[in-house]
Amino acid sequence: MTNDTIGVDVSKDYLDVHCLGDGRAARFRNDATGFRAFAAWLPKDALARIVYEATGPYHAALELRFASRYPLVKVNPLQARRFAQSRGSRVKTDAVDAKMLAQMGAAFDLEPSAPMSQNMRDLKEMQVARTALITDRTRLLNRLKTQTVAINKRHSTARLTQIARQIHDLDGEIRACIAAEQTTARAHQILCSIPGIGAITAAAVLIEMPEIGTMDRKQVASLAGLAPMIRQSGQWNGKAFIQGGRKHLRDALYMPALVAMRFNPDLKAKYQALRNAGKPAKVAITALMRKLIELANTLVKADRLGQPKGA
Repeated sequence: MTNDTIGVDVSKDYLDVHCLGDGRAARFRNDATGFRAFAAWLPKDALARIVYEATGPYHAALELRFASRYPLVKVNPLQARRFAQSRGSRVKTDAVDAKMLAQMGAAFDLEPSAPMSQNMRDLKEMQVARTALITDRTRLLNRLKTQTVAINKRHSTARLTQIARQIHDLDGEIRACIAAEQTTARAHQILCSIPGIGAITAAAVLIEMPEIGTMDRKQVASLAGLAPMIRQSGQWNGKAFIQGGRKHLRDALYMPALVAMRFNPDLKAKYQALRNAGKPAKVAITALMRKLIELANTLVKADRLGQPKGA
């Protein structure tokens, strides 16, 4: 058997697996004991890929256990469902999903993902916690504006103080993790050299896009969800729009784009040219976000600091 593909449907308690080569199927527990049994069940030779969906916290243990040993491919759940529908499948069970994932991996010849280092996993977990704290802070600030009862206002203020301290602590740990590895420390330094990108945004870019510096400009824009999608049919031309990609990365780039619009001479000129051409402000800002991530990718790939041109 050559180039065998395994599909894995991950749930909270179980892994439903399917081997495309010989049609074998099985179910294992989503824990250390199940992982050992799954590893023993896998083909011994010519394993091309293990395909599974991103399922929030439930796939993390699978990645951690197998990333350095087997070729893992993580796919978008919506894309996997669309693939199943394109094959006329209306049935949705864990076993059927595992088989479809295996078929999808083989049909598209999906390439295994590069394993994520433990340091990068820690950074991602801390970034998720930081994002949750920012959301909590925003909600509390909005609630505080309408609160009139003294005890409620005291509780909200105390919680805001606690959140500020926790964000400060997380920022310190994130900086330490980035500095712990030479490659991430250098990439962070390069990102911070781009006018408009500060230390926090640079850290967010590194965490949300660890592949930065390894792609071309079209790939990086597509991965960020900043590549316009053209809609055209016959003589009809619809408006292009952005969709998909990594939302948290786009969120991190929005404020830097606003800063660059005012203080980065190159991007300020680009923004003004787009506005003069009749483009809406949001479209022009999105274009600046794309320019920022493309510039960041180019500089990290070239291992050089940003050198902004004169106005």
